[in-house]
Amino acid sequence: LKPFWPKIEASTRRSALLVHLLDHLVRAMSSGANGSGNSTQEKYEERAKRVVSRWAGERQPVPDRTMLEAHVRCREGASVAAGRAQVLARHVVEPQREVPIMDRCEVLVVGAGPAGLSAALGARRAGADVIILERYGCFGGTITTVGMETLGWYRYEGTEDCEGIGREMERMAERMGGTTKWPYNDSDCLDAEQFKLVADRLITESGVRPILHIWVVEALLDADKKMYGVITESKSGRQAILADRVIDCTGDADVAHLAGCRYSVIDLQQSLGVTTVFNAVNVDTAKFKEHTSKNPATYADWSRTWDQQTTGKEEDLKSPYLDKEFEEAAKAGVIPEDTIGTLGGSWSALSSAGEATNLNLVHKTNVDVTDVRSLTEAEIEGRANVVHALNALKHVVPGFENAKLRNFAMTVGTRDSRKIIGKYNLTGEDVCNQGRFDDTVGIFPEFVDGYNILILPTTGRYFQVPYGCMVPESDVDNLLVA
Repeated sequence: LKPFWPKIEASTRRSALLVHLLDHLVRAMSSGANGSGNSTQEKYEERAKRVVSRWAGERQPVPDRTMLEAHVRCREGASVAAGRAQVLARHVVEPQREVPIMDRCEVLVVGAGPAGLSAALGARRAGADVIILERYGCFGGTITTVGMETLGWYRYEGTEDCEGIGREMERMAERMGGTTKWPYNDSDCLDAEQFKLVADRLITESGVRPILHIWVVEALLDADKKMYGVITESKSGRQAILADRVIDCTGDADVAHLAGCRYSVIDLQQSLGVTTVFNAVNVDTAKFKEHTSKNPATYADWSRTWDQQTTGKEEDLKSPYLDKEFEEAAKAGVIPEDTIGTLGGSWSALSSAGEATNLNLVHKTNVDVTDVRSLTEAEIEGRANVVHALNALKHVVPGFENAKLRNFAMTVGTRDSRKIIGKYNLTGEDVCNQGRFDDTVGIFPEFVDGYNILILPTTGRYFQVPYGCMVPESDVDNLLVA
């Protein structure tokens, strides 16, 4: 470790580094002294070296993702004469008609989740006339519609996070009484219902013009492929909104898809699953906390369900995780045996009113999140499995004996969808080795949670986000994707 010492001494996070380093070295020495064997001692020595190497800025190995087969696609059209007969055989031709113009603006943001809110507020503060569209009746995206009540749960000691509108949202939510602390670190849990009010206030006070309950169904492009607006559908009918610039914040690259941009998708068998988040009431939170204190879970326990890769430093960190409880419930005959593979995950905020929210415990794989039939099946199956999950909690987990279902999320939570082919595409090398770019527009901690890879940003490492990854590489102009 001597070669790294000057960099440790120069670090502003020296005390945190030494705590982690000494912890691993003590474990190594203890394992050698108590006869645990060389393998245990070597494991902690190697882990200590990896920890210091990351702090020192050394290049790190990139997790292997070669097993993920990505396919590049774009929207199917009827413009190629050779294929027109086959296309028309599977389509109907709409009568030509005039579509009324609903509105005009300089910047049109489609989708009002955290990305859309940030884009709209940023553009408005830069002086633009901004309209934001949202298909649901509230702003907030996965926070308010899926019940995933956090912008970033990864803030263990040592995290180097960004400032910006996201942190502004969290601070406003805290001022309005809509946050609690995440169980084991300094992250904020956001009350999903309260966050609807937070987002309302941010939008209305900023001067952004909001339209809820509206879908974008077509992209408007001129002969030079410059995007100049969208076609929408709503209770008001089929209408156009014209804009100088469109920002696609749908999460599924819906607008980019409609505009004919290229994107990649992962095979369903390898894609990330979806989750039916639910909330419970009448929970004895003190009793539940006592149970989790006596039976602590760490990120190493995630490996029981997922064959995950970590850097080693994550495995001893505490995690609000439940899964073996569902195995116990199945063995006791409380839930069907075939549900075990779908149940397990994290709990989050606990309130003084006996609420347990953001219960991220019910999952389904092989779901095409761009196909309505696949989504329909996932919604129905997810709700049925929530009933099994709650029954298991009531029979096995102390504190949940009298729990009741408060509500299902408004929609299933999705993770894997279309990813645009950008002017630049972020790589594993960029994320794991502190990528730097001339056109950077922000930073993000070295945090990876997906495809059986878990890296928590506890060493202060971060990568820059380049503007080019938000710009489609196709010749469609005036469109950004965030």
